[in-house]
Amino acid sequence: MKTGIKGMRRAAVVTFTVGSVLAGGAFAGQAQAVTLPTPTIVAKGGYVMNNGTGTTLFTKAADTRRSTGSTTKIMTAKVVLAQPNLNLDTKVTIQMAYSDYIVSKGASSARLRVGDKVTVRQLLYGLMLPSGCDAAYALADKFGSGTTRAARVKSFIGKMNKAASDLGLRNTHFDSFDGIGNGANYSTPRDLTKIASSAMKNSTFRTIVKTKAYTAKTVTKTGSTRTMERWDNTNTLLGTYSGAIGVKTGSGPEAKYCLVFAATRNNKTVIGTVLASSSATQRATDAKKLMDYGFKK
Repeated sequence: MKTGIKGMRRAAVVTFTVGSVLAGGAFAGQAQAVTLPTPTIVAKGGYVMNNGTGTTLFTKAADTRRSTGSTTKIMTAKVVLAQPNLNLDTKVTIQMAYSDYIVSKGASSARLRVGDKVTVRQLLYGLMLPSGCDAAYALADKFGSGTTRAARVKSFIGKMNKAASDLGLRNTHFDSFDGIGNGANYSTPRDLTKIASSAMKNSTFRTIVKTKAYTAKTVTKTGSTRTMERWDNTNTLLGTYSGAIGVKTGSGPEAKYCLVFAATRNNKTVIGTVLASSSATQRATDAKKLMDYGFKK
């Protein structure tokens, strides 16, 4: 009887052991079978990296040069914020030339009024939220060097290209302060992501690009105070994608629909770019796919 019980115990142990091995083998097979599918995006170019480590997480024609639209304004803001002894409360008087420019180009506008005295900080919000080309012009005129407006603008664009060179970017060139160029304004998903990553090191930039809406008061040419129209951020990811913190949209006949994006979850930040997507809705969809993928990597 005792021998039978021992035999039964041995049989049970053997059965359990074999079952464990089989179960373990099944789980191991399952673990090996789980692979993260690479997302498919409509945009012709895309890139995502871990912003903390710089590790590349996704590429699609990441080094192909393309028109960038208003994502160019990331560099515009970066150059302004890098100026020595910058005072964000310095006032800039809005000139007729800025207004004439956006009319002639049919460009996006911050709806600045001629004669108003707007602070540099306010111009940066007008640049990045409603993508104001008038704000971009005002900043280029203010922070370029030269005795004429044309010279100052040329100088400012030179600073943009110098900043790109300093970042080691070989596939980026600017010929405008706002992305409305003369045919030689281009970058790549990888380069734009690196520009944005560098810009995000500045606390003022980070604050601006994650702001969904902004309203400010300005001094008019008569000396009175006026509340400017509210600026809404063109980046629809803010408030619709958990953890979104920026960065900038862009569009145009050649550029199609572009978006430089960033989000933070559980102390991990992913940052990236999609260029030449098919619509404003699709570029956001593309970006969400890439961020979802980036957080799982």
